[in-house]
Formats: sequence, C-alpha cells, structure tokens
Amino acid sequence: MLVYEFVNNGTLEQWIHGDVGPVSPLTWDIRMKIILGSAKGLMYLHEGLEPKVVHRDVKSSNILLDKHWNAKLSDFGLAKLLGSERSYVTTRVMGTFGVCRHWHVE
Repeated sequence: MLVYEFVNNGTLEQWIHGDVGPVSPLTWDIRMKIILGSAKGLMYLHEGLEPKVVHRDVKSSNILLDKHWNAKLSDFGLAKLLGSERSYVTTRVMGTFGVCRHWHVE
C-alpha cells in the first residue's frame, strides 16, 4: 500500500489548462514559487542523492501543489537510478503515450 500526502491544490496542469474562472489565483509570486520548488526538487534528485534519480517524465500533471503552493514532484514510474560514473543524458523518447513527449539530447 502506498500512502501519499494530500495536496489541496491538485496539479499544475489543472491550473494551467483547466477552467480556473475569470481570474487565475496563480500570481507571479506563486508561479515563481512553483518554478523554483520544482527546480530545487529536480536538483536534489540529480545532485543531492547517490545513486542519482533521473525523473524522465517531468510535466505539469506530475507537479503536485499543496495548500501553500509548494511544488512536489510525482510519478516516478519512468525514473532511473544512476551512479556517479554514468550520464543521465539519452536520446530515447520518454513520457506517457498520448501526451507531449520529452526529448533528451545526448
């Protein structure tokens, strides 16, 4: 059984592409908080762990937002563990079928 923290504000995709009404609650300060939080999370996975974790499916639907608009990376189904001697750069297509794919250049 997996137990996850409840994230009050759903996913970033819902706020970018969903019907949020006439005025989005995503102020520029909140947007910057989400961007920086996502970047810090990815940096921690890539640089702060050993073996390193490469997410390989970063997209707005995999960025969860808590009640304080803190970004939390989710869905590690395509993640890969790498030791310090290996590169995480690849040219293979990654992502979920039916959505925009992410390309990595070698």
